[in-house]
Amino acid sequence: MNEPRVRRDFSDGPLCLSGRGVTKVFGLGDKKTVAVDHVDFDFHEGEFVSIVGESGSGKTTLSKMLLGLLNPTEGEILFQGKPRDISSGRKKREYWKGIQAIFQDPFSSYNVFHKIDSVLLDCINMRGGRALSREKKIEMMTEACSFVNLKFAELTNKYPFELSGGQMQRLMIARIFLLKPRILLADEPTSMVDACSRATILDMLLELRNETGMTIIFITHDIGLAYYISDTVYIMEHGRFVESGPADKVILNPQAAYTKRLISDVPKIHEEWDLSTVDLKAEE
Repeated sequence: MNEPRVRRDFSDGPLCLSGRGVTKVFGLGDKKTVAVDHVDFDFHEGEFVSIVGESGSGKTTLSKMLLGLLNPTEGEILFQGKPRDISSGRKKREYWKGIQAIFQDPFSSYNVFHKIDSVLLDCINMRGGRALSREKKIEMMTEACSFVNLKFAELTNKYPFELSGGQMQRLMIARIFLLKPRILLADEPTSMVDACSRATILDMLLELRNETGMTIIFITHDIGLAYYISDTVYIMEHGRFVESGPADKVILNPQAAYTKRLISDVPKIHEEWDLSTVDLKAEE
């Protein structure tokens, strides 16, 4: 694993999103599947949180409930200390002003018929910037692109499919820079890019948090990435949190067997192979 970031303790800070007994059940009777099973969580303002688990652990279902795309079967989610109300389209749109997401597949996150400047302009308008001058809007879009090491002048009149996967994912972060939500949910945002782009995107997310103070909830199967980037880690197995706490405590001194197994699966680049146990002879 890489050396960890300097971490902060947010446990005494104000809550932005929390849950009590949050459960999601699909199906009925014998065909019932419990995807998320009575989980509790507290995410604080400005905190960088990772939810770590393998495929099928329930982390994506939980992320959809956090975004308001699914309603819990049981339990409640609180936004800024109050029960969240997404009972109507208007209330959902109001909630989404405070929470946004970036996903693992950047190619499915854009309307292929909308050019890049149109995508960014929509973000400015959503934040109440319709009355701003064209010059001011261009200035804001240029700043957002510069934040993610893209040049707005080179993107004008281009469509998303004309960019690489890494560029498209960085453009997603530029959108968040313009929208400035209180919470960003990043669902496996580095799983479809190369190793170089992966490190760049993680560093941009960290810089985004540091610059804006937003809470970032990072959904990942990779406990090494979680250790690299997080203040707090939640380990999820079979729909439940089996361990949670400060990243150093959870990952350097794991208590749950599942956490230990996830850590044991991380490649150790400095570990030498014992070639005496390997048959190097070619088959006849």
